[in-house]
Amino acid sequence: MSTQFFPRRAFVAAAAALCLSATVLAAGDPGAWPNAKPITWIVGFPPGGTVDVLTRVAARKLGEKTGQSVVVENRPGASGAIALQAAAKAAPDGYTLITVPGPVLYATQPPEVGKELVAVATLAQGPMVLVSGMPNAPANLSELIQAIKKSPATWSYATSGNGTSQHLAGELFNVSADTAMTHVPYKGGGQAVVDVVGAQIPLGMLGVTPVLQQIKSGKLKAYAVTTGYRIESLPDVPTMKEAGLKDYDAAQWYVVATPKGTPAAQVQQLNVWVNEIAASAELKPSLVASGSIAGKGSAKEAQQFIERDTQKWRALASNAKLDLQ
Repeated sequence: MSTQFFPRRAFVAAAAALCLSATVLAAGDPGAWPNAKPITWIVGFPPGGTVDVLTRVAARKLGEKTGQSVVVENRPGASGAIALQAAAKAAPDGYTLITVPGPVLYATQPPEVGKELVAVATLAQGPMVLVSGMPNAPANLSELIQAIKKSPATWSYATSGNGTSQHLAGELFNVSADTAMTHVPYKGGGQAVVDVVGAQIPLGMLGVTPVLQQIKSGKLKAYAVTTGYRIESLPDVPTMKEAGLKDYDAAQWYVVATPKGTPAAQVQQLNVWVNEIAASAELKPSLVASGSIAGKGSAKEAQQFIERDTQKWRALASNAKLDLQ
């Protein structure tokens, strides 16, 4: 009784054909992911701010990786709460992402990462910067603090919204410097920058991206960045610690999230893609401009980071009796 062996070349060719057939079937399957429809990436603030700029570069790269259209959708308002609500209501099918900037605290908690939303990965984290557009602004942070203490009622600072990381960084400044600046929230950084440049508001605690060119052109004076390290785009601007506030350290972060219930395999794949994007050459110029550091790590690590940092700022808000309305 003879035994016939399947020729090796024929076996390899058959296997290749099978793989190609499976690929074609997947590509034509409307249920395959991601190829059924465009991916929507939500941003809770107007165009032009750090979160918007980073997200747009990341969305373009994600489109290249997936071969799908990725549409950035700005839904500003309520310090990002409107965008969080929109993301939480979306179908958990891997076609909706949101960049959640933080920390942000709310009087009435909207949907949050860890409950109605699932963390995917940390895209980046970086500083804010304290700036002034006044013609005769104090020369340095020490003189600014003295001026605020001498006449506290005349000093206020603008941010992109109530309860945002910029607001919290401003209140940490008040606590650290023993000052009493008044917070003036805007619905995004754009109009806040305009009013600070025009000296309608004495100070701004803002993200670096929307004020970088005004600082470099001399329209704004930068007193200090909020992180414990200087940034490449503003090498001559000291940190708050270097300028005299030894216990000061505040950063804003940008975590990518998706609706709760999104399949774990999709969250894992999105985590891989976002980590690759964060480390990419294409995102680096935006990171450098904003003074941000690329994020990395698992979805679980992103969630744990959010929980730790939010707890820290909730303690500050409670101790300082902040009004988050």
